[in-house]
Amino acid sequence: MRKTLITTAVSAALMLSACSEQATDTAKASKTTAEAPTTMTKAPATADNALLVPSPLQYMAPQFDKFKAGDFLPAFEQGMKEHKAEIAAITNNADAPTFDNTVVALENTGAILDRTQRVFFNLSGLISDDNFISVEEQIVPKLTAHMDNIYLDEKLFARIQAIYKNKATLKGEDLRLIEVYYDRFVRAGAELSAEDKAQMRELNGELAKLETSFSQNVLKSFKDDMILVEDKAMLDGLSESAIASLAAAAKAAGKTGYLITLVNTTTQPLLSSLKNRDLRQKLWETSAYRAMDTNSPINIKIAQLRAEKAKLLGYPTWAAYSLGDQMAQKPEAVYGILDDLAPKALVKAKVEAADIQAEIVKDGKDFTLEPWDWAYYAEKVRAAKYDLDDSLVKPYFEMNTVLTDGLFFAMEKLYGITFKSRTDLPVWHKDVTAYEIFNKDGSSLGLFYLDMYARPGKRGGAWMDEYVSQSFLQNTKPVVYNALNVPKPAEGQPTLLTFDEVSTLFHEFGHAIHGLYSQVNYPSLAGTKTARDFVEFPSQANEDWSIDPAVLENYAKHYQTGEPIPAELLAKVLKAHTFNQGFGTVEYLAAALLDMEWHSIPAGTEITDVATFEKQALAKHGLDYGPIAPRYKTTYFSHSFGGGYSAGYYAYLWTEVFAADSFAYMMAHGGLTQENGQKYRDTVLSKGNSQDLMQSYIDFAGKKPSTDALLKRRGLVH
Repeated sequence: MRKTLITTAVSAALMLSACSEQATDTAKASKTTAEAPTTMTKAPATADNALLVPSPLQYMAPQFDKFKAGDFLPAFEQGMKEHKAEIAAITNNADAPTFDNTVVALENTGAILDRTQRVFFNLSGLISDDNFISVEEQIVPKLTAHMDNIYLDEKLFARIQAIYKNKATLKGEDLRLIEVYYDRFVRAGAELSAEDKAQMRELNGELAKLETSFSQNVLKSFKDDMILVEDKAMLDGLSESAIASLAAAAKAAGKTGYLITLVNTTTQPLLSSLKNRDLRQKLWETSAYRAMDTNSPINIKIAQLRAEKAKLLGYPTWAAYSLGDQMAQKPEAVYGILDDLAPKALVKAKVEAADIQAEIVKDGKDFTLEPWDWAYYAEKVRAAKYDLDDSLVKPYFEMNTVLTDGLFFAMEKLYGITFKSRTDLPVWHKDVTAYEIFNKDGSSLGLFYLDMYARPGKRGGAWMDEYVSQSFLQNTKPVVYNALNVPKPAEGQPTLLTFDEVSTLFHEFGHAIHGLYSQVNYPSLAGTKTARDFVEFPSQANEDWSIDPAVLENYAKHYQTGEPIPAELLAKVLKAHTFNQGFGTVEYLAAALLDMEWHSIPAGTEITDVATFEKQALAKHGLDYGPIAPRYKTTYFSHSFGGGYSAGYYAYLWTEVFAADSFAYMMAHGGLTQENGQKYRDTVLSKGNSQDLMQSYIDFAGKKPSTDALLKRRGLVH
């Protein structure tokens, strides 16, 4: 996913210049390990604070080896002070407002604040410790108030409004930018009365604190909600390398035995292999009920406050407000697509459940299918149906080979780009790798960092973000990163990926190229700064290249022998690609509908119990189906309650329509060719938010997308 820096209100703090799926937490409850020597050690603020000046490194890549814990608060304070002065100079300009002296001037404000926010909130998701948590608790309320002071400033809005009223004199990207600015101010409450603005400030302040607490509780659960297994026999079904990884995790935590930690989603990867049903149940329940005590009251309060904020701005619900600047525009459009797909997905899921129940009986058991049984017996069904043993497949997906001979190979074939390792650049953790990327003409495109492994202090899931955005106005080139959470193997062992992890790697790099290929004047419109129900399109589209036969054959090689995956086994992998899609679609739809229902309550709605609300919401849409839980339940649904994707989790499905349709278009026009890649790059990836997003797609494919390819992609039709 494209990670947002922090909550929607504060992430705009560079309004001005400043996105798996996964969550958008911005604080961690875990302590940094000794493997992160460049993380913060407490030190007093000094004149050598590296955040206060532009980095001398190529493309202003951050100086990760120079940041100290004591640097952040002073840098934030200095950044806000300077930003305030810059805004005041624009607001108090005696000259009549023009596009250049107001809008372009705003684009050029906040350099120190921009740099500090990007470094701090990115690192808080990558190497967090108690220092990060403390700084975040102090700075988020101040940042929220700082942004309110800007967006609710009557004189500044009057200048924006004057330019907007004369927007007929503008064109192209200039016109797009003033429209974006005007909409931001209005949606922030610029047209409210003084009394309502005061209430808006209170709501924003309280929401900022609650969303921060929610995110910190989720991250705390990654440290607290672990399962320590003392008897190795209970791990029957896991490979020796997986067991060794659990033993290493326990040792690193100062414990004896085997430590199972959670990933973001409700369903946990180990559930597909563990034979011990009691341990499967314990693992599933630990996941499904995490943060229930700490976050339940916070969830309810956030939903209620968002509803009040929406009402204040003239919207019936937060969903109506949240969708107002998205491609979907109205909740009815979202419910329409989700409710249309739900019964189709449930039918397929129930067919899958029947096959699984039959496998349970075949296994000599007499219990009824429960959520913790699904993944384990689904693997048996898959093995029987496709004659596919996952343990025979993983040796062909060694991480470095997948990266260089898979992802990088595909990107070179499609776009002509090449990758050069940059071991000279400082990184935030010893496991991070840095690359410079070059266009086919040899010109440098930007910098890319890759952080593959899970560790304490790193939030779950997978995401992309930027340290520097592309902008012709500011003469900056992109510096972006991808973060995943692949379990690190025991010392000396290879990193063998699941096919889902391979897909995730390709997905996140789709976000990366969206940022890297940006060719836009204004930082506010650059790269991935699009509507959230468009931003997941390039990432999902990039996933499909992982199963392109030419790409698969190039990277699917045995890590010991180097032999390519046998054609018969490869055919089975491709054939099984849509297996269990009923389950996958239902768990996704359940989460998306939960997100929508939480944000469709009107102001004043009384909610007393999270679990009851969840059950009623799912039943309303026919998805209260026992064996399948939502991909994310409310108390750890960070997409929805931690920030950027509130009433927005539907976006993954919405954009998958674009992704499936675009891939079908490319395959009909030659597939993996530079002609296709260049057209896609020119019409979609390079445009950012500089023009109407649907027009960008039409410029590429010649038409609006249809759902036909999506249904085939998910295996819901043939």
